[in-house]
Amino acid sequence: MRIDVPVSLRDSRVAFNMDHLAFNGDQSIGLTYMQLMLKNYQVSGAKLDIVAVFHGAVGYLLLDDAAYNKARKTNRGNPYKEQILDLQKQGVRFEECGQTARNNGWGNADFIPGVLVNAGANLRLVQLQQDGFIVIHP
Repeated sequence: MRIDVPVSLRDSRVAFNMDHLAFNGDQSIGLTYMQLMLKNYQVSGAKLDIVAVFHGAVGYLLLDDAAYNKARKTNRGNPYKEQILDLQKQGVRFEECGQTARNNGWGNADFIPGVLVNAGANLRLVQLQQDGFIVIHP
């Protein structure tokens, strides 16, 4: 295949708006895109700052095992936890919408360690865009 439009990466700030269910089988498309972006930026040598804002229908992805089991009525734990922890180690910051948490009866202790709770996802995404982040909707 011939690439007609090559992409030259520069240092970037990206916010992932994680607000809807998007899966390939059982794998979250958004989490996969984060990993792919990190790899591409690493190869290019450009810096990448990612903030992932979870809310609405996919807020449960950031729950710890016990809270995930309760919310999803399972006993297997959060199958996305290890992937999220790995992305955190690579510098991705994860945030949960405070309104989504309140609506579901979740507290700060219900989330995977390192997950921050923001005042509200929509306003946070506006703030991130004002701060120079490009918002992606996987």
